[in-house]
Amino acid sequence: MTSLHTTLWTHIRTVQDFPKPGICFYDLTPLFMQNIAALTDALIASIPAEALNEVDSFLAVEARGFVLASLLAQRLNKGLLLVRKAGKLPPPVVGVGYSLEYGVDRLEMADGIVPQKVIIVDDVLATGGTLKAVKQLAEKCQHHILGASILLDLPDLHSDLGVNIWSVLDERTQPEAQVA
Repeated sequence: MTSLHTTLWTHIRTVQDFPKPGICFYDLTPLFMQNIAALTDALIASIPAEALNEVDSFLAVEARGFVLASLLAQRLNKGLLLVRKAGKLPPPVVGVGYSLEYGVDRLEMADGIVPQKVIIVDDVLATGGTLKAVKQLAEKCQHHILGASILLDLPDLHSDLGVNIWSVLDERTQPEAQVA
């Protein structure tokens, strides 16, 4: 593991039994308070150059995916599309329901946007429920998905999701961490 990965990990707080018993939550707030340039560099470095050359817009998943996708869109001068929880975007919208490890939800995005080549951007990939829903939503809107940029992958919790996954950090390579 590189020193950059170690640096990023040192700013991620692990919270046991949140938001429900048995769930391990990775608090990225301390990471977002510093090392933004290094975080942006690491996200860019994890995505293949061919995908970076093709992408029109980053597809940001609410909420922490907004932060990461914004960093990429700004640095690379690309567009930004938002995937939000139900009722947060004005109509017309396209939506899909999905299950996650601690409940059910619905995601929506604006309808009528000219189809784009997109990279999905999210913070943590756990069971893959959110990513599957975002993929389905993007396909409904006729966007071409190049792959997904993920800050932290928890690969033991998901199988193949039918999309290229480019992650910066992998839970299996986490150094000894302070758990709250």
